[in-house]
Amino acid sequence: MAEKNEAKASSNVQSCDAYFETIQSRKKLPFSLQESLTMAFSEIPVSSFPDVPGGKVIEIPADTSIAEALKVLSESNIMSAPVRNPKAGDSLDWRDKYLGIIDYAAIVLWVLENAEVAAIALSAGSAAAVGVGAGAVGAIGALALGATGPLAVAGLTVAAVTAAAAGGIAVEKGLGKDAPTAADTLGDDFYKVLLQEEPFKSTKVGEIAKSFRWTPFLPVATDSSMLSVLLLLSKYRLRNVPVVKPGSPSIKNFITQSAIVKGLRQCKGRDWFDCISSSPISDLGLPFMSYDQVVSIKGDELILEAFKRMKDNQIGGLPVVEGPKQKLVGSVGIRDIRYLLLKPDLFSNFRQLTVLDFINTITASEQELGKVAPTITCKLDSSLGSVIEKLAANQVQRAYVVAGEEEYVVGVVTLRDVISCFIHEPPNHFDNYYGLAVMELLNE
Repeated sequence: MAEKNEAKASSNVQSCDAYFETIQSRKKLPFSLQESLTMAFSEIPVSSFPDVPGGKVIEIPADTSIAEALKVLSESNIMSAPVRNPKAGDSLDWRDKYLGIIDYAAIVLWVLENAEVAAIALSAGSAAAVGVGAGAVGAIGALALGATGPLAVAGLTVAAVTAAAAGGIAVEKGLGKDAPTAADTLGDDFYKVLLQEEPFKSTKVGEIAKSFRWTPFLPVATDSSMLSVLLLLSKYRLRNVPVVKPGSPSIKNFITQSAIVKGLRQCKGRDWFDCISSSPISDLGLPFMSYDQVVSIKGDELILEAFKRMKDNQIGGLPVVEGPKQKLVGSVGIRDIRYLLLKPDLFSNFRQLTVLDFINTITASEQELGKVAPTITCKLDSSLGSVIEKLAANQVQRAYVVAGEEEYVVGVVTLRDVISCFIHEPPNHFDNYYGLAVMELLNE
């Protein structure tokens, strides 16, 4: 097991190295400019970065329910929040006070797992029974949380019914043959089970903050350099970096990729920014992936499959395409999971809901559900500055690179990519600043 974890850790770092080295090698910028800019960022303390809107970081107690946490994220229009441990007492160690980060990615992973469990529970007649049914849990584990289709759920249902019957729990006669129907028409019952019945109702934020996270919880000190933050948010794939004050465990600031790109947007007019931002994205090594590496979803596929694909590839959004040439017709993002959970009345047939039906429904209900993130595009010859402007103005995480009048998808530019254009990593930077601890956390 130790060897397996070490191999995974090494793979994580190698992936970050490969990405950053590729971006750096493609840049058509004077190295002297990159070196000077990197040096400047290394001398700017994190404490100089603007505070979050309102001046106070929104935290979510670990004993908050998933449903309540989702409402906090949605109503506050934030992608993530630190999870506070209410049992930490007066500890001055941030490791005691915070358990991690809750974000839409964690919620998506939890929902995808429990969608299957809920299907079993409804078919078996008791969510609580399934919660303690070893047979059901084993069946889910065997599928590695990857099943989203009715036939797969039907197979899980049979396993659950068998386990329930073996445990002396009453099961409706003839239920097994109707399992596909039950899985396809869960409807409102799914939400009732997921948000109102045990064992799902009692699931707290603290229980999924670590088990379902994509990236580590890695605070930096207020006297750390902005270069460290920029590297964590770009090369090392963190989506957010909490800031703590030395000697105090409380989080003073919460720097996100989006906040950094908005800050870069405000640098328009400065020589260094204008020099880099005026370059076409193709001169800066973007898009990073070739067109055949872009992960996409077709409009007639199920919306649950879209979220599963994001989970499997650890990405925050997908272009919705049609035809053999990948014509762009829309997009879905990981935060869209909130619509499925906060407005279940609109999606009672979610197991049969296609991606385009989902998009059309939330667009038509925009006033009730809140602003729907637009699909942002750019061309290979678009300037980096124009991409930054679109990303910042529309508060989105990615722009899809399209070609031709039909707008075929040929790439993606993410916030991570944009930040990577402005920096490079000095030799042994993290060894000098943090020692080996940071690398251990990044390898989680």
